Amino acid sequence: MRRAPGFSALAVATILALGATSARAADPAQAPAATPSPQPPATPLPRLANHVVVVSFDGLRPEMYRDPTWPAPALQQLAREGAQAEAVFGVFPSVTYPTHTTIVTGALPARHGISWNTPFEPAGPTGRWYWEASAIRVPTLWTAARGAGLTTAAVSWPVAVGAPIDWNVPEIWPLEKDGSIVAELRRHTTPPGLVEELERNAVGALRDDLWKLGEMSRDDRVGEMAAYLLETKKPSLLLVHLLSIDHFEHEHGREHPLVRRAVAAADRALARMIEATYRAGIHERTAFVVTGDHGFSDTHSQLAPNVWLVAAGLREAKRDKGNWRAHFHVSSASAFLILRDPADADALRRVREVLAAQPPGVRRLFRVVERDELDRLGAAPEAALALAYAPGVGGSSAYEGEAVRAGQGGDHGYLPDERGLQTGLVAAGAGVHAGTVVPRMSSTDVAPFVARLLGIPFAAPDGVLLPGLLREPAAAPHSGGTR
Repeated sequence: MRRAPGFSALAVATILALGATSARAADPAQAPAATPSPQPPATPLPRLANHVVVVSFDGLRPEMYRDPTWPAPALQQLAREGAQAEAVFGVFPSVTYPTHTTIVTGALPARHGISWNTPFEPAGPTGRWYWEASAIRVPTLWTAARGAGLTTAAVSWPVAVGAPIDWNVPEIWPLEKDGSIVAELRRHTTPPGLVEELERNAVGALRDDLWKLGEMSRDDRVGEMAAYLLETKKPSLLLVHLLSIDHFEHEHGREHPLVRRAVAAADRALARMIEATYRAGIHERTAFVVTGDHGFSDTHSQLAPNVWLVAAGLREAKRDKGNWRAHFHVSSASAFLILRDPADADALRRVREVLAAQPPGVRRLFRVVERDELDRLGAAPEAALALAYAPGVGGSSAYEGEAVRAGQGGDHGYLPDERGLQTGLVAAGAGVHAGTVVPRMSSTDVAPFVARLLGIPFAAPDGVLLPGLLREPAAAPHSGGTR
């Protein structure tokens, strides 16, 4: 028998098989103690690379480096000369900020604390995202590197405002409609004066219209900044986030000329970084790790479940939810049920009744993910349950109008084992075992891999080190004695 469209029978088993589960309790205050994190090894490890550059192509799909018709010559050359994954499974929801935090922690969202792109705000959304690194509850690659006496840098990396990174140009934008994104960047970049140094020596005067989200020119400037930092500061760890692929996949879907141009822009930025390692004289001791956060699904419809809650009297048709008892916090193609009173069993019962009462055709557009399954997925301890949408159905936070409405472009946020939602990984350079192809891995596995390249102690609580990706130093020859 065929299941509802797009819902794999392996939705939970796949994540468990990746070794990426987290037994967090539903109460977030109790969650950190639920599963103790393993301790990092005490014995120092040899450094396989003096410098590791982690580059995220937001919205990267494996075919972008496995199919030569995509305009990504630098990335495809790294894939030919290094190691690659056929599929990298992300987190639930498969969105940017939770996954990028997983990449640098080896932890799932329920453990690291970044459940969604935007925090749930009881009084109504202000437009804030999880910008500040202080929200991360577990050790990161940058804290581990600093503890080992190594230097770090980041350009446009999510959830990094205020992070103890030596040269940090974080991702942030103003809440005010007429605010300056460049002015906001200056306020939060560290050390003070770094933006001005980059403007003088790398990118020229930054302009709001060229730095705003969705501009391919932003990826060009991010690449130039990263290349300058590599050449002049030579950080041991550099984290770089490139945005434009995701933007144009949202606007136009998976296949569109603008998506291909965005891939070319990201690849151009990567090429600048590679060239900078030659100018800096560090190329032979540098490893590049290029990954992403999620794939994409083309969308034909959108689902707005808060319309149902308004009709049921569980919240009001107001931005601040008015007198509310239940609310769906929408995260792209998924929605997480928040109860004003977590012990309000009657409100939860009524939500279940609302969902069960939808016509069969509407019920095929989503699946209810219960709290025990969310625990196994390491997702959103704040939520009583979640809705995972069928591929082709995007998310809407609307609370008025039709609950099922027309959609277009592309979306993500689905369960991470849905077809087309996997991202990728390419690694090449110092310490990387050339020719390795990993059929499937998890975003939780990136942090232990990067840490091992740098030789720094790091225990990824939900990830695993895949030794086949590594080119370990040759063992010392046997010096006599009996076997």
